[in-house]
Amino acid sequence: MNAPLLVAAALTALVAVAHSYLGERYILIRLFRRSDLPKLFGGVDFTKRTLRLAWHITTVLALGFAALLVVLASGGGSARTEARIISITCAASGLVAFVGSRGRHLSWIVFWAIAALAWL
Repeated sequence: MNAPLLVAAALTALVAVAHSYLGERYILIRLFRRSDLPKLFGGVDFTKRTLRLAWHITTVLALGFAALLVVLASGGGSARTEARIISITCAASGLVAFVGSRGRHLSWIVFWAIAALAWL
């Protein structure tokens, strides 16, 4: 095991969790209280959902990087394993986009296409 890569993985996962929790609590909630948010597609709901999903996709992607670092630290990861981690990470990002926007933000299509192609 490569200790520096394992520490990097742990720090990446810690940053991901902190990013999601602290961003939601101290940035997004306060931002959404503002009355001057842009009205996309007729209202601020789409704007809020898009900001929230973009924020949390960053967390999902960071967790995917952490998983890749763990595989690299173990020294036993194959290209197939790494591609599967990327696939799962993109599938999860697509799920966040789909659920977070109720399917209206079309990034989920691209994330799921990447997930399928990386899996293959």
